Amino acid sequence: MTAAPAALFESSLPSLKLLARGKVRDIYEIDDQYMLIVTTDRISAFDVVLPEPIPGKGRVLTNVSNFWFAKTQKIIPNHLADITLEQVLPDADERVQVEGRAIIVKKLRPLPVEAIVRGYLIGSGWKDYQKNGAVCGIQLAQGLQQAQQLPEAIYTPSTKAAIGDHDKNISFAKTVDLLGKELAEKVRNVSLQLYNEAADYAKNRGIIIADTKFEFGLDEQETLYLIDEVLTPDSSRFWPAKQYQVGISPPSFDKQFIRDYLESLDWNKTAPGPSLPDNIVKTSAEKYLEAELILLNPHSRIG
Repeated sequence: MTAAPAALFESSLPSLKLLARGKVRDIYEIDDQYMLIVTTDRISAFDVVLPEPIPGKGRVLTNVSNFWFAKTQKIIPNHLADITLEQVLPDADERVQVEGRAIIVKKLRPLPVEAIVRGYLIGSGWKDYQKNGAVCGIQLAQGLQQAQQLPEAIYTPSTKAAIGDHDKNISFAKTVDLLGKELAEKVRNVSLQLYNEAADYAKNRGIIIADTKFEFGLDEQETLYLIDEVLTPDSSRFWPAKQYQVGISPPSFDKQFIRDYLESLDWNKTAPGPSLPDNIVKTSAEKYLEAELILLNPHSRIG
């Protein structure tokens, strides 16, 4: 069998209809019930897809997501379908291109909300707090420091933006307008439960999950499903617990490393994105792989 490429920037599966290319994922139609989602090695920062892929990143994200989907299905069902890649892609050349980075999922109606949960004061939440003592309208105690753990995790939803646009933080009341009271409350409660259980697990492995985002969808019976990716280094901030310190932005296993590099450039954060040096690409790939090994290997631990 032909070896899989070191990095996959864009998939090509002629046997299936391409529905969309997102910032990271290529989505193909299988039939009226199922889709194939390929997680490429593309990386986005500040809502801009960068020109260089991160080798192996898509496989890491897929493996980590599948781990969490299995671990959280007692809380909420997810979009994974019980269909093999061989059934969908009988052509070996097509299959080898996406093996380890493709999932078959049920077609669901995505909710127009990103469910963001923050357990620590960092990123845009820290900037928000510095300005007005609140995060996304949620008032917090005075005197908190950067990267400090919050007394309890908070739910700060946003709208889902098109490629190239920025997500916009919205109030919980706005999610009630968009989803209805019962569904909005269920999304909030499930998101907090998912985060708290995952954060406890990860902390025992030596990783702090500072914040994360979840996405949800509904089937024809209005059953709520967890979709997209879950608790990966792309959708979350992962910090090594051993190096965690209040008052500074901790080192991370996620793409904050690349964001920090980009912040050092004279770039206006609009497309096209700048090229990444080889050492930044290599270090980023190593960080993704290390996070996967720590979370999924029962004998591995840091901190």
